[in-house]
Amino acid sequence: MQVGLIPAAGGTFPTDPLVVTEVAQAAEANGFDSIWVGEHVVMSPREAYPGANQNRLGPSPTGSLPDPLDWLTFAAAVTDTILLGTCILILPLHNPLILAKRLATIDQLSGGRMRLGTGVGWSEDEYRAVGVDFGTRGRRCDEAIDAMRALWSNELASHDGAFFSFPPVHSFPQPVDHAVPIWVGGDSEAAARRAGRRGDGYFPFGKDPDRLRELVDVARRAAADAGRDPDALELTCLGSRHRHIVEQNVETGFTRMALFLPDATRAGVERVAEQAAEVTDGL
Repeated sequence: MQVGLIPAAGGTFPTDPLVVTEVAQAAEANGFDSIWVGEHVVMSPREAYPGANQNRLGPSPTGSLPDPLDWLTFAAAVTDTILLGTCILILPLHNPLILAKRLATIDQLSGGRMRLGTGVGWSEDEYRAVGVDFGTRGRRCDEAIDAMRALWSNELASHDGAFFSFPPVHSFPQPVDHAVPIWVGGDSEAAARRAGRRGDGYFPFGKDPDRLRELVDVARRAAADAGRDPDALELTCLGSRHRHIVEQNVETGFTRMALFLPDATRAGVERVAEQAAEVTDGL
């Protein structure tokens, strides 16, 4: 079981450059394989985070939510090996051509370490503020994935869809391996199906092992129905400090868990690493 780090406490990510450097370097030095940063472009004070009643850590309307790609670019510059992931980037809010260029650039500068965790979000106010239709977010997400993969893998790429269209164009640089691996995030069956149909990985955010198993089954069935290998789907989940839960998630097929960082210091990273080692020993 690999262990990733989400450097957020109560939905707040550090932005002090010295703190980010210390946390990213400490994560790498203490064996975390990846570091993950979430996204909200804006937060509405009138909307409640739907995961709050499930005892999950979520964003606060007044918390610090930096641009995840800029944050990860900074982290890439002060590290050497740790993977750089978004958990999640709200893909339908972005133009896929611009996003594909940004992701490919980070991937090149970091030596192929970029991982894109995608989702469709939950805030209607956020979509309204950005000027994107909330009702079509799922279809926009699917199409954006297809458009970006075309740009990353073809010297001359084009796309003609319901939401995004462009004639044959060049988009360079391309990612190191002509693709940025894409994790689909979310707890709904629609997200699980999207992961199976289009994702390189699946990253649900719930904590109940039985529900996670159900969602993984949905994702694997969707992959098989789409003619893809269900076993090739890489599974990441939120971490637990209870070994029996970690063992159940390993049985389901999860190969990485991501833990939140309550204290954005080197000592805080070391404490989380020690806790992770205790529950993953031998797994």
